[in-house]
This record gives sequence, structure tokens and C-alpha cells, in this order.
Amino acid sequence: MRFILAVMSLLPIQAMASADCPAYPKEEWAAEDTLKKTLKEEGYKIKKFKIDGNCYEIYGINKEGKKVEIYFDMKTLAIVKAEVD
Repeated sequence: MRFILAVMSLLPIQAMASADCPAYPKEEWAAEDTLKKTLKEEGYKIKKFKIDGNCYEIYGINKEGKKVEIYFDMKTLAIVKAEVD
């Protein structure tokens, strides 16, 4: 019983970790390099860039030196979700 409760207590954390981005055909995706260049120009240091479901996702450091995890819409490059430590 304790094991089940422990596992269930982790589920909301995992559900919160991702973002809900709309799906687009691949030919409508904005170029990854465009997003990377823009972020670097804004002072971000990208540690990891990946595709997570229907989102671009970065892990890095913002210009204030704080760790960030940001999910972007793959077509518009709008921020869908951001977490700052």
C-alpha cells in the first residue's frame, strides 16, 4: 500500500513536467536555428535543446544566471510554458 501511494504521489509531478503544444505538420515548424539564435541574442545559454512531443524544449541559463526550462510552440515559437529556478 505504501508503495502504491508513493508511486501515485509522483504522477502529478510528471504530468506537470511537460507542456501541451498544438501539433503542426513538420513543414510548418519554425527552424530550430531561428529559435536558438534568438535565445542566444537575448542572453540565454542553451545547455540542451530537444523536441518534446509537439514542443521545442530548452534547458539552459537565462541572462540573470538562473536555470530555465522553456517549452516553445513549434510553429510560432511562442512560449507555452516556462520554469525558472
